[in-house]
Amino acid sequence: MHRLLASTALAAGVFGGAWSAAAQDCGNVTLALHNVQSAELLTYVDKFILENGYGCRVETIPGDTVPSTTSMIEKGSPDVSSETWVDLLPEIVPQGLKDGKIVYGAPALPDGGIQGWWIPRYLADAHPDIKTVEDALAHPELFPDPENPDKGVIFNGAEGWGATVVTAQLFKAYEAEKKGFNLMRPGSAAGLDGAIARAYERQEGFITYYWAPTALLGRYDLVLLEPNAEQDAAEWQRCITNLDCPDPKVTAWPVDTVMTVVTKAFADRIDPAIMDYFNTRGWSNDTVASLMAWQAENQAMGEDAALHFLEENKDIWTKWVPAEVAEKVEAAL
Repeated sequence: MHRLLASTALAAGVFGGAWSAAAQDCGNVTLALHNVQSAELLTYVDKFILENGYGCRVETIPGDTVPSTTSMIEKGSPDVSSETWVDLLPEIVPQGLKDGKIVYGAPALPDGGIQGWWIPRYLADAHPDIKTVEDALAHPELFPDPENPDKGVIFNGAEGWGATVVTAQLFKAYEAEKKGFNLMRPGSAAGLDGAIARAYERQEGFITYYWAPTALLGRYDLVLLEPNAEQDAAEWQRCITNLDCPDPKVTAWPVDTVMTVVTKAFADRIDPAIMDYFNTRGWSNDTVASLMAWQAENQAMGEDAALHFLEENKDIWTKWVPAEVAEKVEAAL
């Protein structure tokens, strides 16, 4: 890791003059830095390629899916959200597209994103009759709440995630409270991961919201519970994604569309070559899951993992850019 950081610093010194001249053509770019590992990694890959391949001045702006996308539509900033799970924002994103405030780039995850409620493999193997959400909710004793063992527990997502609203609404729809369950709010992504890790390492039962691709699902073997209804797009939009809706109905999670989203103002002002990049770039679930696992195993920062990807996967990212841009990025590496 120190070698990576040192080589990056050296590249900054060697190519700094070239950056200054080229940056006048690209200008300033702001990238949303979401509190989701896969999104963070793609953002740092974008940052390195934009800075070193296209001469942009890039700033990352911390945020989460809902506030960042809302800010893009209402304030025109940040310019780009590298990975946006647009199905979690059925009111915000379509309206933003219709009003000409945002536009799509390429799918960030062409395979789509998988979300839902999961249980640990060891519990699924011990209770093969538990296949669906309703099967699990019939046995709160198998999923004890660490704060109140007389109740079962479902771990929700972090504050600010669209999926956290969805889980809360599905908790209502399944009448999980009446069936003896509490909904735990961990507050942050780290809190959710910590709750899962503690329960898993103690071989305790739990139900949790989670999604793929993620490094955590590479480390801990979880089984996705089957929903007890088909996916209902109308119900999803009407109530499942609206925390104030009082009468949600059970529906399945969709396979999520995961897009790159840019502001229309950015798309109009930026060099078309930059938009060509955002209209091309994307990686598979397997690719990003492997990278996230590497990051976790090496306790690496997001920037270091992005460099690792660029160094080890030139067959992938060089297809996203013209040859002369690829040469600049390789030189910086």
